Amino acid sequence: MRVLLDTNIIIHREASKVVNQDIGVLFNWLDRLQFIKYVHPLTAEELSRNTNTEMVSTMQLKLASYQPLKTEAPLHQIVKDVSSKIDTLPNDLNDTKLLNEVFCDRVDILISEDKKIHKKAAMLGISERVFRIETFLEKIIAENPELVNYKVLAVEKAYFGSIDLQDPFFDSFKEDYIGFEKWFNQKSNETVYVCYNNNVLSAFLYIKVEDDTETYGDITPMFERKKRLKIGTFKVTSNGLKLGERFLKIIFDNAIIAKVQEIYVTIFDKSQEQTRLIELLEDWGFNLHGIKSTSSGEEKVYVRDFNKDNVNSENPKLTFPRLSKTSNVFIVPIRPEYHTELLPDSILQNEAPNDFIANKAHRNALSKVYVSHSRERGLAPGDIIVFYRTGGYYKGVATTIGIVESIKQNIKDEEELITLCHKRTVLKEENLREFWNRYPNYKPFIVNFLYAFSLQKRPNLEKLIEFGAISSVDEVPRGFKKIEREHFEKIANYSFKK
Repeated sequence: MRVLLDTNIIIHREASKVVNQDIGVLFNWLDRLQFIKYVHPLTAEELSRNTNTEMVSTMQLKLASYQPLKTEAPLHQIVKDVSSKIDTLPNDLNDTKLLNEVFCDRVDILISEDKKIHKKAAMLGISERVFRIETFLEKIIAENPELVNYKVLAVEKAYFGSIDLQDPFFDSFKEDYIGFEKWFNQKSNETVYVCYNNNVLSAFLYIKVEDDTETYGDITPMFERKKRLKIGTFKVTSNGLKLGERFLKIIFDNAIIAKVQEIYVTIFDKSQEQTRLIELLEDWGFNLHGIKSTSSGEEKVYVRDFNKDNVNSENPKLTFPRLSKTSNVFIVPIRPEYHTELLPDSILQNEAPNDFIANKAHRNALSKVYVSHSRERGLAPGDIIVFYRTGGYYKGVATTIGIVESIKQNIKDEEELITLCHKRTVLKEENLREFWNRYPNYKPFIVNFLYAFSLQKRPNLEKLIEFGAISSVDEVPRGFKKIEREHFEKIANYSFKK
């Protein structure tokens, strides 16, 4: 595998100070899998322009450990067309030249943290070959489970006072925030969400509910009076396992329980790690509101409207987990052996939690994949899915509500099916191949959905028949089945009634 590394990856790998803790994990995987690490001539050129001559000399020496591209592919006309629409700066064109090497098959993949590169990759139709560090690690872990040696990886609640403040995990907070250690110690009796990977702290989340009497004199523009959930401290360093999405689910769940009108976070954008977190938040509906002035400097303020009537059916991520009141509703079966793997928060009481650990990307992800041969294929973004765990009259239960994000039909071959599904489905590659070839004249399609709610009280098949969602024991759906809104409301009222 020929892997082209963008300049930003080289800089973070070879810098004297670690600014992205996932770099080591990335290079460990590249070496273990014996991938060839390439650099473009433009990288050496870009590094040579640094005003720090000592750093330039050091970097030039370190570049010798990478394979240089000895020739450059002529810029393809399609790439030129995309470049003319997007590129405005000289560096933009340099990035396009890196993409051109992928487009022309001179290299297999490109790894870059540059947002504009990924936008152009999507326009060129090569997104599946252009990765961020995080998405590359997801791909590798999904494809090489036998090489992954993760111990228990689960989110847990802890007290501030039980966490080692001297852990290197907190170094970036200490650098960014004056008085961080004092603030941390004052919170000793308050709870946080944490995740450890092989006994190393990998994720940390502190949230706080603020009522409408809170004052925000240091935020410009000033906040209106509302009940809010504040994301006080949020950091994820363990990549490849979708922990960021796992923690977003915790944030949204707490926002629902607290019945807040908004969620907000204040964050610097000094580092690549912070930029990546901002991009994740933006993907899930957070918008830049303004600036917070502090003794440590000016932070950006990002806000997420959490009004229950605010629903975006075309892009449900932006208003997740709110459900449309007008969209169609479908019920679909999922077999027991796949159920908890794909929908971990919907684990049944008779399943031992110790036998289940969230150490796979498809478990932690909020955005998931369901592969189906269903004859009913008329789903659309914003539609609601009720997942029914099969098991008969008394043991079969509805457990989960999902929101359709997108549909992918007319899949050309099994390789495309595997590419589209990896990381977000419970099905292994051999399962997907078997699934593709099961009905030669009737190929599967993909439903990308968002994992919204686990039902608190779960109606069994007997109840589902009573509610009208399923007509009889003999009519349990084998694929997607559209149900009436009134039937869905009966399920929801039964499941969430206090």
